[in-house]
Amino acid sequence: MTSSEAPRDDRDVTVRDRAIKRLKKRRDFYTHLLVFTLVNGFVVGIWAMTGQGFFWPIFPIVFWGIGLVMNAWDALHDEGFSEEQIQHEIGRLERRR
Repeated sequence: MTSSEAPRDDRDVTVRDRAIKRLKKRRDFYTHLLVFTLVNGFVVGIWAMTGQGFFWPIFPIVFWGIGLVMNAWDALHDEGFSEEQIQHEIGRLERRR
C-alpha cells in the first residue's frame, strides 16, 4: 500500500471496514440466491419427472424464499440514517421530555 492509498485517519478505517462488511454481505447474498435457484430448480425437476401431481416444491420454495428475502433485506438495504432522520428523531425525543 503506498502512502497515497493509506487511510488518512480512524474515520477512513471505519468507513473502509463498513464498506468491506457490506460487500461481503452482498457477495454472500448472491451466493445464497444462486444456491436457492439451483436447489429449487432441481426439486422442481424431480417433481416434473415423477408425475407432476400436486406441486409440492412450493413448500421449500416459499419457506426458503422467506429466508432469502430476509437475507436480501440485510444485504441490500442502506443501514445508515440521513441527517434529516437523525434531527427528526432528536426533535421527537426532546418534545417528549
